[in-house]
Amino acid sequence: MRTTGTPGITRLVGNTPLLRVRLFEREFPRVEVYAKAEWFNPGGSVKDRAALSMIEDGERSGALTPERTIIDSTSGNTGIAYALVGAAKGYRVKLVMPGNVSAERKALVTAYGAEIVYSDAGEGSDGAIHMVRDIVGADPDSYFYPDQYSNPANPRAHYEGTAVEILEQTAGRITHFVAGLGTTGTFVGAARRLKEHDASIKTIAVQPEDSFHGLEGLKHLPTAIVPRIWDASLADEVWGCPTEPAYDLARTVARTEGLLVGHSSGAALWAVRRLAESIREGVVVTVFPDSGDRYLSTGLYGSAPPRLRRTSP
Repeated sequence: MRTTGTPGITRLVGNTPLLRVRLFEREFPRVEVYAKAEWFNPGGSVKDRAALSMIEDGERSGALTPERTIIDSTSGNTGIAYALVGAAKGYRVKLVMPGNVSAERKALVTAYGAEIVYSDAGEGSDGAIHMVRDIVGADPDSYFYPDQYSNPANPRAHYEGTAVEILEQTAGRITHFVAGLGTTGTFVGAARRLKEHDASIKTIAVQPEDSFHGLEGLKHLPTAIVPRIWDASLADEVWGCPTEPAYDLARTVARTEGLLVGHSSGAALWAVRRLAESIREGVVVTVFPDSGDRYLSTGLYGSAPPRLRRTSP
């Protein structure tokens, strides 16, 4: 049964805390660092915002009906978000995921009742994109395909939500914004709104330094299918992050500040530190997309080395 008009778990999406991060405070005492703690969303990640926005946009347009199954490609977090929102609203959900996503992500998607189709792990997120397009192309009337990489409702969630929250939570004091690139929705939507508010705010986008990496959820755009929603003009800088330093920083912030975060949060911290070295003063806001509890099997917090993978064929 659809529950579109019934208040429920989806009303808890957004309005996440902004946490002070003191990891670099001793070295750069005049740089204030804050992070949006996106694991406070009900599905545990920043992707709850985009998934809810795209599904509700589909409902408004009539593209999503009770007879259609929500389908998309995902490296994990958006899939969990689709599964949660689909369960809350009464829709069937089918997801195409690379076979090497973490066991925790697979289990969470299944727990919400979604169906998983696995694409070739070696082809990364691009392989999942190709597969979902083939599935939808063979039977388009059976599916609602939000296409998170192309859907304007993805960055709109951050334009209308994440960035507005950041401005309120910093009282407009933000001078720099740092975020990772996956679908690019978080960066594009938030950066656009922040620059409209104050064009002097500097924006730093973070991607893996090459196509073979261990930063699950992030894409190396030069060698990947570039999302249609990506707008390079919004990035003052695009930096390539190495895997091992990102892992090290994720572990360090967990052990020194009690912030158990994922791979991409470590990449954001790597960029924040690099930025702090150059600016020496400012109010830097980044996004911690999810918690590290869904990566415990990957070796992020153990002795195993980072699991490298490709994000393009």
